[in-house]
Amino acid sequence: MKQKATVLGIDRAKRICPLVGLDDRGNIVLRKRLTREALMPYIARLPPMIIGMEACGGAHYWARRFRAHAHTVQLMAPQFVKPYVKSNKNDPADAEAIGAAVRRPTMRFVPIKEGEQPDLPSLHRARERVVKARTALSNARRGLGLEYGLVFPHSGTQLRPTFTAPLEAEQAKWTPLSAELFGQLYDEVGPLEKRLAYYERED
Repeated sequence: MKQKATVLGIDRAKRICPLVGLDDRGNIVLRKRLTREALMPYIARLPPMIIGMEACGGAHYWARRFRAHAHTVQLMAPQFVKPYVKSNKNDPADAEAIGAAVRRPTMRFVPIKEGEQPDLPSLHRARERVVKARTALSNARRGLGLEYGLVFPHSGTQLRPTFTAPLEAEQAKWTPLSAELFGQLYDEVGPLEKRLAYYERED
């Protein structure tokens, strides 16, 4: 009689997700490939089991959804799964490695983020993106200013005052085109500083 899968390794690829099921002895009893849209309906029909996944983008979201159907979900750091890959790295091989790794008694698992826990890391990533945009704007301002003999300070933390002072002091150096270009750069300052202030207030 065919053994039932008690452990399921899932490699969450971009579009097609390979699944590998193992029985109590570690034998592979299931191999399947599902689209992301078909994954959740399939998992919902399975009896409660252990589901292993790598702790990468979106893993916590899927873990919460799988747990809602009485499954035990274990997330593992990708570097802990890598030693269990038997052959060339591909999605089915990764799913098999995940299934093997999750059964190890000494495996270390990543806690699943609940409720508002994902909010703070997301906020930090959003703030980092705005800071990079502010730095890029500051560098563009300095580079363009040097072409017209305008020297702007290196600091990009306070763009507005350090932007306007040199422009007002040396208006004679402007050409119509340079005035337009600097105006476009200056128009970007307000929205950037407003977004950054929002992220720092929420942090």
